[in-house]
Amino acid sequence: MDYDPLRRGFAEFVGAFTLTFAGAGSILTFERLFLGGFLQGGTSADVFGGFALVGIALAHGLAIAVMVSAVGHISGGHFNPAITLGFLVTRRLAPILGLVYWAAQFSAAALAALLLRWFFPSAVRNAAKLGAPSLGHNVSHWQGFGIEIVLTFFLVWVVFATAADPGGTFKSIAGLAIGLTITLGVLMGGPLTGAAMNPSRAFGPELVQNVWHNCWIWYAGPFVGACLAALLYEWLYLRPLRPLPVGPPETGVIEPRPGETAVS
Repeated sequence: MDYDPLRRGFAEFVGAFTLTFAGAGSILTFERLFLGGFLQGGTSADVFGGFALVGIALAHGLAIAVMVSAVGHISGGHFNPAITLGFLVTRRLAPILGLVYWAAQFSAAALAALLLRWFFPSAVRNAAKLGAPSLGHNVSHWQGFGIEIVLTFFLVWVVFATAADPGGTFKSIAGLAIGLTITLGVLMGGPLTGAAMNPSRAFGPELVQNVWHNCWIWYAGPFVGACLAALLYEWLYLRPLRPLPVGPPETGVIEPRPGETAVS
């Protein structure tokens, strides 16, 4: 992994930009289809809504899967201030590098939202709030807070299990696993909270469109969920000393080199 802050920060910028541009952009595209008369010809609103939800979920998940696979070896593929916070609280990321990541992630989301504002007409932007997350019908702010905590917990748990755990067996498909986790999160929580699971993904459209109603949900929820998942995974699976078993080659266990009889 490249430890140059500039190179790592720019990789985070590209990944976070892709997420907001593709994710919020997919919401605006489906809103444009809806306002443009896509329902004509017998397509019901319910069918269109289901079709749109699947498309939006895939757009978010694929954006992350592609970017984690592409530049995960450079920056770790966070693209999410909540994931970065999880690595900070477990001391797996230097604080100064965490600040670089946050600056890259939030600025990338704002730039992506600015471009989307330019690309889409005002009627579409206003109807979809530029892709900013919002609470669904009859969903209270505390329910939304809880949903964002749970969904972000799933996401960060998968990130630690696939990308942070040296004993994990699925590092080569971490991008796919993380992207699919985001997809299932949007499928479940999209109609309820927008399923941001990512403060920068919420921040970009909120800033550019100036929509801040209940905005704390999409910052506090992901940060709490990320800290819970990161600390629990660290404590349960990464922090305790685990002596490596020692045995002759015929047992299938490779003897550790000197100094490797215990890993933390």
